[in-house]
Amino acid sequence: MAKRENDSFSIQDLMQSFIKENNLSKGMQKLKIEETWNSMMGPGVANHTTSVKLQNKTLVIQLTSSVLREELSYGKDKIIKMMNEELGEEVITKLMLV
Repeated sequence: MAKRENDSFSIQDLMQSFIKENNLSKGMQKLKIEETWNSMMGPGVANHTTSVKLQNKTLVIQLTSSVLREELSYGKDKIIKMMNEELGEEVITKLMLV
């Protein structure tokens, strides 16, 4: 029978090494961005959001309400700053509301 190693690892460390080894960081980052958008903007904005995509450091948000799109356009810089702070790194440099 094989001898067990007594090294213990946290689930978080194991997941991070798995993501790194399998080159999944960009996909996981995209999921986290969508989750962050919905939690930061709240259910009112999330209900009118049909798509959240990250393309070449540009966050593309597709909205169903033109009024909401206009309101959010006034705070683009603040939204970018808040999203980057929440993500822990500068992932977003530009925001497009479509």
